[in-house]
Amino acid sequence: MLPSIELPSRTLSFRTDLNILVVRWHPVVETLAAVQADYAQMLASAKAHGLSAWLLDVRRRQVAALELGPWVNTTFYPEAVARLAPQRLRVAVLSSPALTAAYTTNPGHQKEVAYALDPARPFDMALFEDEGRAMQWLGRA
Repeated sequence: MLPSIELPSRTLSFRTDLNILVVRWHPVVETLAAVQADYAQMLASAKAHGLSAWLLDVRRRQVAALELGPWVNTTFYPEAVARLAPQRLRVAVLSSPALTAAYTTNPGHQKEVAYALDPARPFDMALFEDEGRAMQWLGRA
C-alpha cells in the first residue's frame, strides 16, 4: 500500500491490493476553489496509480454546497472518465444516514444525485451506508 496523501478537505489512501482509491473527507468546510483543487489532485493521483474504482467516504463531511453538484457532474466526472479511459470509473459514495437523507430530500441535491446515479452515465456510481458493501460493489468491476 502506498502512503496516504493529506489534502485540505480529504485524505487519499491507495488500496493498490484492491485497485481502489479511498478518499475520506474531513469535517472541514472549504471554499469551492479549494475543493476543486482537491478534486484535481484526487484525479491526478488516481490516474498516476491506475485506480478507476473510488470509495468516497463523506460520512464526516457537512452537506456540500449546492454549486458543487453541477460542477462535479458536468465538469469533474466527464474529465475523470476521459482521463481514466479505457478503464471505467466506478464510484461508491459512503454516506451517513443523515447525509443520505439531506441529499435525497433537498430538491437541489436530489437533481444532482439522480443525475449521477443514472445508469446512462459513462461511469458507475452507487450510494452506501455500509463500507463493507461499498467495497464489495467496487470489487465487482
